[in-house]
Amino acid sequence: MRDAEEFDAFYAACAGRIVGHVYALTGNRSEAEDAVAEAFTRAWQRWATVREADSPEAWVRRVASRAAVSSWRKTFNRVRAHRRAAAVDQSVPGLNEDHVALLQALQQLSANQRRAVVLHHLNDLSVAEVAAEMQVPVGTVKSYLARGRRAMAGMLTEAHQERASHG
Repeated sequence: MRDAEEFDAFYAACAGRIVGHVYALTGNRSEAEDAVAEAFTRAWQRWATVREADSPEAWVRRVASRAAVSSWRKTFNRVRAHRRAAAVDQSVPGLNEDHVALLQALQQLSANQRRAVVLHHLNDLSVAEVAAEMQVPVGTVKSYLARGRRAMAGMLTEAHQERASHG
């Protein structure tokens, strides 16, 4: 029973952060929740091994990220998202123009830049922790972050200027 209690505590402590991470990567809350549920299912099946990992949370985050960005899901999700966007009322509760602009800007980055930016800025991981999770050198992470921030700054500035000119 100790395993179940330990796993439940682990889940309670980090599930929300991981959903937020995958949501930022994909821009789709329901797909993020599905991917995280799948990752936690896999973690439970391998709990004896996962609990011994350097960071069980990073293990689950990595599995969830991989599940969410598989090529067939990306294609399917794009089609669904375009259909929903056309039908959704623009006054969705909890979303504001800045949030939407941020998610749109993130989607314009390369996958590696987006992952580094989300891990560092939204999940508050250090550059070294991001490098370890992405399995790349620290210098590569710094490059992803610099390029990603520079690209997003331009996109977010343009989005802000467009809203100001229409508002």
